[in-house]
Amino acid sequence: MGQLLYAILKAARPRQWLKNVALFTTILFTGQLFNGPQFTAAFLGFIAFCFLASSNYILNDVLDAPADRRHPFKKFRPVASGKLPIKTALLVSLLLLTAGLSIASAVGQTFFIFSLVFILLQYSYSIVLKHISVIDIIAITIGYVLRVYAGEAASGYHISIWLALAALSLALFLAIGKRRAELTLIQSSGDASPKDTRAALSHYSEKLLDAYTSMFATSTFISYTYFTFLERPITQGLIFRNYSDFVIGIPDRKWMMLTIPFVLYGIMRYMQLIYHGKGESPEQILTTDLPLLSTVVIWAGAAFFIIYGIGG
Repeated sequence: MGQLLYAILKAARPRQWLKNVALFTTILFTGQLFNGPQFTAAFLGFIAFCFLASSNYILNDVLDAPADRRHPFKKFRPVASGKLPIKTALLVSLLLLTAGLSIASAVGQTFFIFSLVFILLQYSYSIVLKHISVIDIIAITIGYVLRVYAGEAASGYHISIWLALAALSLALFLAIGKRRAELTLIQSSGDASPKDTRAALSHYSEKLLDAYTSMFATSTFISYTYFTFLERPITQGLIFRNYSDFVIGIPDRKWMMLTIPFVLYGIMRYMQLIYHGKGESPEQILTTDLPLLSTVVIWAGAAFFIIYGIGG
């Protein structure tokens, strides 16, 4: 029983729940992180998306089991290795789907619609879309963006258009990086060809993916830079709240621009990892690569201090 539970947990891929932190984007950047009802709604939304995503991951493993057995690393997945029976996997996937949609309905009607669209997209990706080149990248990107806007639906607040564009560009960058790293990994292993593990990979060349990566790395940096420069502070920081006459003008400066170097380094570091074949799982890189993890933590800390401390 213990081994079966471990296999189920592994198939659910809890590490990939990190993607669902995007649901907190809205309340973080609108200064509502400590707003009790909004935080609770975003947290419940996070749980719902974790369940829905895991439901899809397990279904995907069932569908991909034959191809995964030819993959140098995916062959160790619970379903592909036979540690998780297919019938059990499908039952767990159904239970997670039911739980996720139930929680989503409790958050709100609009959020439930976003959740429904999200899981339908994920299932469509697992069944059909991932086999179609370019469409597979767009589907992954939409999945990331839906998380951000689901956070809007849960909280009732809205992010700036420039931050939304930065999120879109980052999603495209991560999705393309995932394909680029997967192609590098398959070609370097020598155990299988791209078409044996993922049909869409055979339609991508290294030069094409390099061009895509460069394009959306640039757009991510530019759109985030515009966000920090063009958006006026929307919160009153705790530090200067009672000293507005003494420090007049300080909270109104565009302090978020100080976070630009961290974003630039993060993009450059991630690209470096992609070309070493380590970008196939963005959430795994984020939790294992110390330079990248440190950069994200420092960026998050700086953004938090600026928004809630100085006012930005």
